Amino acid sequence: MDLNRLHPWDVSLEEAARLQRELRERLVLRPPADFAPKLAAGADLSSTKTSPRVYAGFVVLSMAELTTVQAHATVEEAAFPYVPGFLSFRELPALAQAWRALTVRPGVLVLDGQGTAHPRRMGIACHAGLVFGVPALGCAKSILVGTHDPLPPARGATAPLMHRGEVVGMAVRTRDNVAPVYVSPGHLMDLDTAVALVLQLTPQGRYRLPETTRRAHALVNDLRRRVEGG
Repeated sequence: MDLNRLHPWDVSLEEAARLQRELRERLVLRPPADFAPKLAAGADLSSTKTSPRVYAGFVVLSMAELTTVQAHATVEEAAFPYVPGFLSFRELPALAQAWRALTVRPGVLVLDGQGTAHPRRMGIACHAGLVFGVPALGCAKSILVGTHDPLPPARGATAPLMHRGEVVGMAVRTRDNVAPVYVSPGHLMDLDTAVALVLQLTPQGRYRLPETTRRAHALVNDLRRRVEGG
């Protein structure tokens, strides 16, 4: 599938920060008027901080049955170093290669990382939404910036994630008595819709992470084991 070529990926850290500040002005933090996705895609990447080799992939699921419609993973070399707050520059070039191989277009993307809950409000979910031209949200396992009040123990409990006096995301409990995930809009997305989608993709609270993330994670790690052995 096609994607938007916004800028070169071979940039310095300083240039990457400048691009993040520039690109955040293009974000649309509301879903399209006709937003009713039938397919959701999860994206994930497996790598180490010290090796340039990365394993990137997408899994596309039906929103109704949560069945896998399509999956593709690829092995690439990352040129950008591992630097917190700049993971999109390391991960998106490899994910773009996997994206090109998909033949079905998802209606929403779920990234294993941050959207607006980012120091410059431009996490990987924001960047991915602009690059792939699809509504996107971030569902992270840990906090990059911000704090929140304690959550009640039940599935569905939420608490705003605050940073510098601004709501940048939401802590969301997807299973009873299990640590929350951290949801934030990426592009063509708002926070309430992002939270509802994450809860829809974690049915009955069976797992902490949405099915999109779980299956994409399994996909890229399976490829990594087959390539590296063991």
